[in-house]
Amino acid sequence: MTATDPALTALAQGWCALSLLHGRIEAHIERALQAKHDLSVREYSLLDVLSRQHDGEGGHLQMKQVADAVVLSQSATTRLVTRLEDRGLLERYLCPTDRRGIYTNVTEAGLQLLEKARPTNDTALREALDEAARNPELAPLVRAVESLHVPA
Repeated sequence: MTATDPALTALAQGWCALSLLHGRIEAHIERALQAKHDLSVREYSLLDVLSRQHDGEGGHLQMKQVADAVVLSQSATTRLVTRLEDRGLLERYLCPTDRRGIYTNVTEAGLQLLEKARPTNDTALREALDEAARNPELAPLVRAVESLHVPA
């Protein structure tokens, strides 16, 4: 393969389109969440992931699992957790069975903010997808996103 290989160029073009779609969606949701709830997309995502934890076996996520879920490095995730903890939206506690482990829970205030922000996130996502669907280069990607049935 060479840099001028048509297959590679098509692959690169596809990646650019996917990156463009992601960027537009994220920027649109970011503006909506910031304006209405003083939350970033990353903060919303972190609250959402942590709100899905449960008390059953394997129900609490370790920091690496949280970082993977919100697509950040562990250090960036730790900083994000600290910011939300300082706002009273998260709390950390020691794992009862392994004192070296630290878990994070969403506080009642965090759950309330998430509940208020969820419709904003969902509406902004729909708006961003509808806007992108009008672009012929992005429309196939929008259809692919809309057809996904990913288990929660």
